Amino acid sequence: MFERPRGGERAILVGVGIGHPVDPYDTAEFKALAASAGAVGVGLVLASRPRPDPKYFVGSGKAEEIRACAEENEADVVLIDQTLSPSQERNLEKLTNRRVLDRNGLILDIFAQRARSFEGKLQVELAQLSHLASRLTRGWTHLERQKGGIGLRGPGETQLETDRRLVAKRIKTLKARLEKLARQRDTSRHVRREVPVPTVALVGYTNAGKSTLFNALTGAQTYVADQLFATLDPTVRQVKLAGVGEVVLADTVGFVRALPHELVAAFRSTLQEAREADLLLHVVDASDPLRVERTLQVREVLKSIGAGDIPELLIFNKVDLVEQEQGAATPRIVMGADGIASQAWVSAVTGAGLDELRHAIAHAVRPNQVRRTLHLELTAGAVRSDLYKRNAIRAERQRDDGSWEVDVELDLTEVGKLLGGRGVNLVDNGEISREQRVA
Repeated sequence: MFERPRGGERAILVGVGIGHPVDPYDTAEFKALAASAGAVGVGLVLASRPRPDPKYFVGSGKAEEIRACAEENEADVVLIDQTLSPSQERNLEKLTNRRVLDRNGLILDIFAQRARSFEGKLQVELAQLSHLASRLTRGWTHLERQKGGIGLRGPGETQLETDRRLVAKRIKTLKARLEKLARQRDTSRHVRREVPVPTVALVGYTNAGKSTLFNALTGAQTYVADQLFATLDPTVRQVKLAGVGEVVLADTVGFVRALPHELVAAFRSTLQEAREADLLLHVVDASDPLRVERTLQVREVLKSIGAGDIPELLIFNKVDLVEQEQGAATPRIVMGADGIASQAWVSAVTGAGLDELRHAIAHAVRPNQVRRTLHLELTAGAVRSDLYKRNAIRAERQRDDGSWEVDVELDLTEVGKLLGGRGVNLVDNGEISREQRVA
């Protein structure tokens, strides 16, 4: 059903600015998207219009220029860096006698090539079908109406309705399967919530270095490449941080300018890792001249999926690529007004600033974390078991009477709650404090 470009296809790239000239940075990103899809750009056509043309989007004169450029360079496909209506896409295909893909179709094709997990493939297919469903109406113009006369009567709307019904049935099936997978993910998250381990999610613009940073922090072997959407399937690993213990770190799909709504909807369950995180590590390419715009675009997507209010640590990655004269190439941590790190300048490739980043993450997820020594009497065995489940015990010593002396790292309020329980006392300077106060 989906005709995807094969690797190495010759493509004409078309950049269109609506109400303004084409931004060269947008053109560079579109070239990178085309390369990620396996296309070889053999021609570039730029256009600027006050408003889209109803027939070709780019206007008849520019459409003829695209056709001539495609014929001259023997192109196989025309890629448009805008969202086309089904009729505009079809009209351009008729004029150029070549396949035409708009920006949404190109990103969907990249996702279809990169999805590896079962869930990822289901999500991409759902996005493709949602994209296709809006194009069926005008995709069968030769069957839209019943024709009169002997020999001219045909299926008409019947064929179109059949296609609509098949697509709708498949979409319903995919949604049911994804909902089942989402429930399974919720079960896994529920288990993690029972043993309160902080969850940290890596988010950011595509190709900002999220997977490289993820590998550097966890020692994982996630696929890394200098291309857009190198990895799609979320990866979750546990990492130990000093003063906190186990932390769940999740690597999520990257965002991009004008990310198709079909993809945002299809990957909503995958992005649940970001929505339920205790902290977002917003990774930004420090060497990107448009890093401010990229940061705002990512925050818009986070807001749209319900993750806009989660605490965020802005990580400027790739400082090794930043020119020294810009004054931002030194790895460092920038503290916020609340005493918690708000920015981190690091290099995931060289490892510069990663130790400081680990400390900043630990403090951000547990800002009131303290280390205390508690004496647990024999009657407090359940408390000891619970502390082990929560991975809060850092050291333990057993006394002659069978009771325990444990070094714990917990939130200050949680320590106070424990001291209110039976058989739990605070050890201060080697002596048990009978007042049971938090020092």
